[in-house]
Amino acid sequence: MQSPRQPTPQRSAPLSGAGYFFRGISLATQPGTRRFVLFPLLINIVLFGTAFGLVLSQLGTWIDGWMSQLPSWLDWLSYLLWPLLAIATLVTFSYLFSTIANWIAAPFNGLLAEHLEAKLTGQKAPDTGITGVMKDLPRIMHREWVKLKYYLPKAIGLFILLWIPAIGQTIGPVLWFLFSAWMMSIQYADYPFDNHKVPFPAMRDALKTKRGTSLSFGSLVMLFTMTPVLNLFVMPVAVCGATAMWVDHYREQHRNY
Repeated sequence: MQSPRQPTPQRSAPLSGAGYFFRGISLATQPGTRRFVLFPLLINIVLFGTAFGLVLSQLGTWIDGWMSQLPSWLDWLSYLLWPLLAIATLVTFSYLFSTIANWIAAPFNGLLAEHLEAKLTGQKAPDTGITGVMKDLPRIMHREWVKLKYYLPKAIGLFILLWIPAIGQTIGPVLWFLFSAWMMSIQYADYPFDNHKVPFPAMRDALKTKRGTSLSFGSLVMLFTMTPVLNLFVMPVAVCGATAMWVDHYREQHRNY
Protein backbone atom coordinates (compact mmCIF):
# COMPACT_ATOMS: atom_id res chain seq x y z
CA MET A 1 0.00 0.00 0.00
CA GLN A 2 1.41 3.39 -1.01
CA SER A 3 1.94 6.04 1.62
CA PRO A 4 -0.09 9.25 1.30
CA ARG A 5 1.38 11.64 -1.18
CA GLN A 6 3.03 14.66 0.43
CA PRO A 7 2.14 18.16 -0.80
CA THR A 8 4.56 19.49 -3.38
CA PRO A 9 6.74 22.26 -1.92
CA GLN A 10 6.16 25.65 -3.47
CA ARG A 11 9.76 26.78 -3.18
CA SER A 12 11.01 29.43 -5.58
CA ALA A 13 14.29 30.98 -6.55
CA PRO A 14 15.24 33.78 -4.13
CA LEU A 15 13.67 37.09 -5.13
CA SER A 16 14.38 40.75 -4.47
CA GLY A 17 12.69 42.33 -1.48
CA ALA A 18 10.11 43.95 -3.76
CA GLY A 19 9.64 40.58 -5.46
CA TYR A 20 8.70 38.99 -2.14
CA PHE A 21 6.06 41.62 -1.57
CA PHE A 22 4.43 40.92 -4.92
CA ARG A 23 4.72 37.19 -4.32
CA GLY A 24 2.86 37.83 -1.07
CA ILE A 25 -0.09 39.12 -3.11
CA SER A 26 -0.21 35.83 -5.03
CA LEU A 27 0.19 33.68 -1.91
CA ALA A 28 -2.48 35.57 0.07
CA THR A 29 -5.10 34.82 -2.58
CA GLN A 30 -4.37 31.10 -3.01
CA PRO A 31 -6.87 28.42 -1.92
CA GLY A 32 -5.96 27.11 1.52
CA THR A 33 -4.43 30.45 2.52
CA ARG A 34 -7.43 32.73 2.15
CA ARG A 35 -9.15 31.54 5.34
CA PHE A 36 -6.09 32.50 7.42
CA VAL A 37 -5.98 35.91 5.71
CA LEU A 38 -9.54 36.79 6.75
CA PHE A 39 -8.99 37.99 10.35
CA PRO A 40 -5.85 40.09 9.67
CA LEU A 41 -7.61 41.59 6.66
CA LEU A 42 -10.74 42.56 8.62
CA ILE A 43 -8.68 44.11 11.44
CA ASN A 44 -6.65 46.13 8.94
CA ILE A 45 -9.72 47.34 7.06
CA VAL A 46 -11.51 48.52 10.22
CA LEU A 47 -8.47 50.32 11.66
CA PHE A 48 -7.09 51.94 8.50
CA GLY A 49 -10.51 52.70 7.08
CA THR A 50 -11.33 54.95 10.04
CA ALA A 51 -8.00 56.26 11.35
CA PHE A 52 -6.35 56.97 8.00
CA GLY A 53 -9.40 58.84 6.76
CA LEU A 54 -9.15 61.13 9.81
CA VAL A 55 -5.47 61.84 9.18
CA LEU A 56 -6.04 62.71 5.52
CA SER A 57 -8.82 65.11 6.45
CA GLN A 58 -6.51 67.00 8.86
CA LEU A 59 -3.22 66.71 6.97
CA GLY A 60 -3.31 70.11 5.26
CA THR A 61 -4.15 71.96 8.49
CA TRP A 62 -1.32 70.28 10.41
CA ILE A 63 1.31 70.97 7.77
CA ASP A 64 0.26 74.60 7.34
CA GLY A 65 0.68 75.02 11.10
CA TRP A 66 4.19 73.55 11.01
CA MET A 67 5.14 75.65 8.00
CA SER A 68 4.14 78.79 9.89
CA GLN A 69 6.98 78.06 12.34
CA LEU A 70 9.61 78.56 9.63
CA PRO A 71 11.60 81.83 9.67
CA SER A 72 10.45 84.24 6.96
CA TRP A 73 13.79 84.05 5.17
CA LEU A 74 13.12 80.36 4.51
CA ASP A 75 9.75 80.95 2.83
CA TRP A 76 11.31 80.00 -0.51
CA LEU A 77 11.65 76.44 0.83
CA SER A 78 7.91 76.02 1.33
CA TYR A 79 7.33 74.32 -2.03
CA LEU A 80 9.95 71.70 -1.15
CA LEU A 81 9.09 71.29 2.52
CA TRP A 82 5.32 70.88 2.14
CA PRO A 83 5.52 67.53 0.28
CA LEU A 84 8.37 66.33 2.52
CA LEU A 85 6.36 67.08 5.65
CA ALA A 86 3.33 65.40 4.11
CA ILE A 87 5.40 62.27 3.49
CA ALA A 88 6.85 62.37 7.01
CA THR A 89 3.36 62.72 8.51
CA LEU A 90 1.92 59.88 6.44
CA VAL A 91 4.92 57.67 7.26
CA THR A 92 4.55 58.40 10.99
CA PHE A 93 0.83 57.72 11.17
CA SER A 94 1.02 54.78 8.79
CA TYR A 95 3.56 53.08 11.02
CA LEU A 96 1.56 53.98 14.14
CA PHE A 97 -1.65 52.49 12.73
CA SER A 98 0.26 49.50 11.39
CA THR A 99 1.76 48.85 14.83
CA ILE A 100 -1.63 48.99 16.54
CA ALA A 101 -3.17 46.72 13.88
CA ASN A 102 -0.29 44.25 14.23
CA TRP A 103 -0.66 44.15 18.01
CA ILE A 104 -4.33 43.23 17.59
CA ALA A 105 -3.74 40.80 14.72
CA ALA A 106 -0.43 39.31 15.94
CA PRO A 107 -1.85 35.87 16.89
CA PHE A 108 -3.62 35.55 13.54
CA ASN A 109 -0.57 36.79 11.61
CA GLY A 110 1.55 34.16 13.34
CA LEU A 111 -1.02 31.50 12.44
CA LEU A 112 -1.03 32.66 8.81
CA ALA A 113 2.78 32.52 8.65
CA GLU A 114 2.81 29.04 10.24
CA HIS A 115 0.34 27.51 7.79
CA LEU A 116 1.86 29.24 4.77
CA GLU A 117 5.35 28.01 5.67
CA ALA A 118 4.02 24.43 5.83
CA LYS A 119 2.48 24.89 2.39
CA LEU A 120 5.66 26.36 0.91
CA THR A 121 7.88 23.59 2.30
CA GLY A 122 5.52 20.69 1.58
CA GLN A 123 5.14 19.77 5.24
CA LYS A 124 1.98 18.82 7.09
CA ALA A 125 0.15 21.91 8.26
CA PRO A 126 0.20 22.29 12.06
CA ASP A 127 -3.04 21.55 13.87
CA THR A 128 -3.20 24.92 15.63
CA GLY A 129 -6.64 26.17 16.55
CA ILE A 130 -7.99 29.00 18.68
CA THR A 131 -6.93 27.17 21.85
CA GLY A 132 -3.33 27.00 20.65
CA VAL A 133 -3.39 30.68 19.69
CA MET A 134 -4.68 31.67 23.14
CA LYS A 135 -2.01 29.56 24.82
CA ASP A 136 0.73 31.38 22.88
CA LEU A 137 -0.78 34.83 23.42
CA PRO A 138 1.51 35.93 26.32
CA ARG A 139 4.63 35.01 24.32
CA ILE A 140 3.30 36.72 21.19
CA MET A 141 2.43 39.92 23.05
CA HIS A 142 5.82 39.95 24.76
CA ARG A 143 7.48 39.75 21.35
CA GLU A 144 5.43 42.73 20.13
CA TRP A 145 6.56 44.65 23.20
CA VAL A 146 10.22 43.80 22.43
CA LYS A 147 9.79 45.24 18.92
CA LEU A 148 8.19 48.38 20.35
CA LYS A 149 11.11 48.89 22.76
CA TYR A 150 13.51 48.60 19.83
CA TYR A 151 11.50 51.15 17.85
CA LEU A 152 10.73 53.86 20.40
CA PRO A 153 14.19 55.34 21.22
CA LYS A 154 15.07 55.66 17.53
CA ALA A 155 11.66 57.08 16.64
CA ILE A 156 11.90 59.70 19.41
CA GLY A 157 15.32 60.79 18.13
CA LEU A 158 13.98 61.15 14.58
CA PHE A 159 10.91 63.01 15.85
CA ILE A 160 13.14 65.54 17.62
CA LEU A 161 15.16 65.92 14.42
CA LEU A 162 12.01 66.90 12.51
CA TRP A 163 11.61 70.00 14.70
CA ILE A 164 15.03 71.40 13.83
CA PRO A 165 14.33 74.18 11.29
CA ALA A 166 15.41 73.56 7.70
CA ILE A 167 17.84 70.67 8.39
CA GLY A 168 15.38 68.41 10.19
CA GLN A 169 12.56 69.25 7.79
CA THR A 170 14.62 68.31 4.73
CA ILE A 171 16.58 65.19 5.74
CA GLY A 172 14.21 64.17 8.53
CA PRO A 173 11.44 62.82 6.25
CA VAL A 174 13.97 60.76 4.25
CA LEU A 175 15.42 59.22 7.42
CA TRP A 176 11.88 58.62 8.73
CA PHE A 177 10.99 56.69 5.61
CA LEU A 178 14.14 54.55 5.61
CA PHE A 179 13.78 53.75 9.30
CA SER A 180 10.09 52.93 8.89
CA ALA A 181 10.91 50.65 5.95
CA TRP A 182 13.43 48.82 8.13
CA MET A 183 10.85 48.49 10.90
CA MET A 184 8.23 47.17 8.47
CA SER A 185 10.66 44.46 7.42
CA ILE A 186 11.32 43.61 11.07
CA GLN A 187 7.61 43.66 11.93
CA TYR A 188 6.50 41.19 9.29
CA ALA A 189 9.59 38.99 9.05
CA ASP A 190 9.35 38.46 12.78
CA TYR A 191 6.20 36.31 12.50
CA PRO A 192 7.91 33.28 10.92
CA PHE A 193 11.05 33.86 13.01
CA ASP A 194 9.01 33.96 16.21
CA ASN A 195 7.07 30.84 15.23
CA HIS A 196 10.43 29.04 15.44
CA LYS A 197 11.34 30.76 18.74
CA VAL A 198 14.27 32.63 17.16
CA PRO A 199 15.25 35.42 19.63
CA PHE A 200 14.65 38.99 18.52
CA PRO A 201 18.38 39.97 18.40
CA ALA A 202 19.13 36.92 16.21
CA MET A 203 16.23 37.80 13.91
CA ARG A 204 17.36 41.43 13.64
CA ASP A 205 20.96 40.42 12.88
CA ALA A 206 19.79 37.92 10.25
CA LEU A 207 17.85 40.65 8.43
CA LYS A 208 20.94 42.87 8.55
CA THR A 209 22.92 40.26 6.59
CA LYS A 210 20.54 40.92 3.68
CA ARG A 211 19.88 44.57 4.40
CA GLY A 212 19.15 45.48 0.77
CA THR A 213 16.48 42.79 0.49
CA SER A 214 15.03 43.77 3.85
CA LEU A 215 14.90 47.49 3.01
CA SER A 216 13.41 47.02 -0.44
CA PHE A 217 10.74 44.71 0.98
CA GLY A 218 10.01 47.11 3.85
CA SER A 219 9.98 50.13 1.52
CA LEU A 220 7.28 48.62 -0.65
CA VAL A 221 5.26 47.64 2.43
CA MET A 222 5.63 51.22 3.67
CA LEU A 223 4.53 52.72 0.35
CA PHE A 224 1.43 50.54 0.25
CA THR A 225 0.72 51.30 3.91
CA MET A 226 0.79 55.04 3.10
CA THR A 227 -1.55 54.68 0.11
CA PRO A 228 -5.29 55.00 0.76
CA VAL A 229 -7.35 51.93 -0.15
CA LEU A 230 -4.24 49.81 -0.83
CA ASN A 231 -3.30 50.06 2.85
CA LEU A 232 -6.48 48.17 3.73
CA PHE A 233 -5.02 45.00 2.25
CA VAL A 234 -1.31 45.30 2.98
CA MET A 235 -1.06 43.37 6.29
CA PRO A 236 -1.77 39.79 5.13
CA VAL A 237 0.15 40.39 1.90
CA ALA A 238 3.21 41.50 3.90
CA VAL A 239 2.95 38.48 6.21
CA CYS A 240 2.83 36.14 3.21
CA GLY A 241 5.74 37.87 1.47
CA ALA A 242 7.87 37.86 4.62
CA THR A 243 7.13 34.16 5.18
CA ALA A 244 8.28 33.33 1.65
CA MET A 245 11.44 35.36 2.33
CA TRP A 246 12.00 33.38 5.56
CA VAL A 247 11.67 30.07 3.74
CA ASP A 248 14.10 31.05 0.98
CA HIS A 249 16.76 32.87 3.01
CA TYR A 250 16.65 32.12 6.72
CA ARG A 251 14.89 28.86 7.55
CA GLU A 252 17.83 26.52 7.03
CA GLN A 253 20.21 28.63 9.14
CA HIS A 254 17.83 28.78 12.11
CA ARG A 255 16.77 25.15 12.49
CA ASN A 256 18.59 24.79 15.84
CA TYR A 257 16.28 27.17 17.74
